[in-house]
Amino acid sequence: QVQLVESGGGPVQAGGSLTLSCTASGNIHSGYTMGWARQYPGKQREFVASVPSDGSTHYRDAVKGRFTVSRDNSKNTVTLQMNDRKPEDTAVYYCNTRYTVYNFFGQGTQVTVSS
Repeated sequence: QVQLVESGGGPVQAGGSLTLSCTASGNIHSGYTMGWARQYPGKQREFVASVPSDGSTHYRDAVKGRFTVSRDNSKNTVTLQMNDRKPEDTAVYYCNTRYTVYNFFGQGTQVTVSS
């Protein structure tokens, strides 16, 4: 079992920056892919960004060039730096880690972008 705890959500003005952090604990190791997903009200959760064990980074098209995902294996953390925020980025953001058949999410943190 893996536990994920997010921090850093809150309100931000459009064009501003915000950083989300997540710390993993439990049966976690560097082989896990770590990343972020988000969910709009009434919608399914969607992929935002990830960092697999090889250190490469992957983003959904809507956030490319604005968001940066990174991980620190020594601390079991994953961070999402969000720049140039847009109102459509308003959502609940979830930390995510997965390995083979295992897939875990944090409790989520609300991010609200006002225009």
